Amino acid sequence: MAPMIKTCLITHPDCNQHRLDNHPERPERLLAVMERLEQSGLMAEMEGLSATEISDHTLQLVHPQNHINQIEQAGQPDSTVRLDPDTYMSEGSNRAARLAAGAVAEATERVLSGASKRSFCAVRPPGHHAEIAAALGFCLFNNIAVGARLALDSPGIGKVAILDFDVHHCNGTVDIFKEEERVLVCSSFQENFYPYRYLDFQNDHIRNTPLPAGTKGHEFRNRIEKQWLPAIESYKPDMIFVSAGFDAHKDDPLAGLKLDKDDFRWITRMIADLADNYSEGRIVSTLEGGYDLRALADSVEVFVEELIL
Repeated sequence: MAPMIKTCLITHPDCNQHRLDNHPERPERLLAVMERLEQSGLMAEMEGLSATEISDHTLQLVHPQNHINQIEQAGQPDSTVRLDPDTYMSEGSNRAARLAAGAVAEATERVLSGASKRSFCAVRPPGHHAEIAAALGFCLFNNIAVGARLALDSPGIGKVAILDFDVHHCNGTVDIFKEEERVLVCSSFQENFYPYRYLDFQNDHIRNTPLPAGTKGHEFRNRIEKQWLPAIESYKPDMIFVSAGFDAHKDDPLAGLKLDKDDFRWITRMIADLADNYSEGRIVSTLEGGYDLRALADSVEVFVEELIL
């Protein structure tokens, strides 16, 4: 009898060398996630792997070299700089960002090879706001886009879906794939809210689901079923990527949606079922937002419970 292939967990402690005092995107986020995965016993049910830094060559699948160079040069010893009012670079930020993107690249390669069926990258900084040539919204490189592009360059993968339920719209992911019909992007987000970019962008393979502030779980589920499910079922992706942001939680301090951990469990179960039906079970997921530490840990716990095989 062949051994069961475990879901893989990819992370690295140096992701926490990206730091700025009193910033909401802080090392404690990842520490809370990892502590919960350990305490819950979920970590023991996954294959743990250490992320490696992504190469310039692989980053160039989604970002031009001048953007890669700008990120590298912005990180100065013993100082922190602002790339915009929300996005910063500390001494360890370039390595952290390369590890985060490298984790998604490695997760994608493992799933493509059959070494893993599903994966969760517990990394930071997040990535879905990073546009083709712009760091934005806490994000330096677009981690999930790297994985999707690697998959599309692989034999047997004709189409992929990127599903993003972070409270903020995935402007960077849309910017990168706005003309790439092989990538279905489904994004739910708080309407008229940061990042104020690509919120109204329309293309057949870009499905935006704006939600009014105060939206609760039943309406979120209803909108996802009506707007995401038909698109995914029609598209039949060969592989599913998930930008797993949990800042739509009712306790999150940065936004105004009112979801709870059961809503994240529900959408993860839906995604897993879709992957089983259309994508040979293949899922690559990575952490995006979530800024209340307890809510983040609770939400990641149920996400991983539903993700693991």
